[in-house]
Amino acid sequence: MTYHFKIISSPVGALTLVASEQGLAAILWEGDDPDRVKLQPRAEAAEHPVLIAAEQQLSDYFAGRRRSFDLPLDFRGTEFQRRVWAELLEIPFGETRSYGAIARAIGRPGASRAVGAANGRNPISIVAPCHRVVGSTGALTGFAGGLKTKAYLLGLEGSVIA
Repeated sequence: MTYHFKIISSPVGALTLVASEQGLAAILWEGDDPDRVKLQPRAEAAEHPVLIAAEQQLSDYFAGRRRSFDLPLDFRGTEFQRRVWAELLEIPFGETRSYGAIARAIGRPGASRAVGAANGRNPISIVAPCHRVVGSTGALTGFAGGLKTKAYLLGLEGSVIA
């Protein structure tokens, strides 16, 4: 399978949007670790309809005109990872959840660390809002885009940051 990509500018740096024929497969950060999300081979396709829609919706999000996304998604990962990523999609705009809360929500209350690992591998950042997951005290914790970016996204959404 060939994935299609487009690089866009955003307030948090260049983002690489990646799509399959099924939907948006990744949003990668500038300088992202190439081992974090492995989707190869890739061909540039600026006119791919999913990439065009994702770019427009992200632009609206950053401009404060969008609070949720309406895109077909193509998550590639283990069953556990996909359960965690599906739960991320349930976190409302402007709210946060702890890793423990996500673990409880998916029926694995003792799996906070595994939830953290799956969260770190979330391929569709921003749309599947892993930035809304914080430590049990409300403190900002690891984020593939960097903690400064995480704080920016939470601030954009009006979240209270501990």
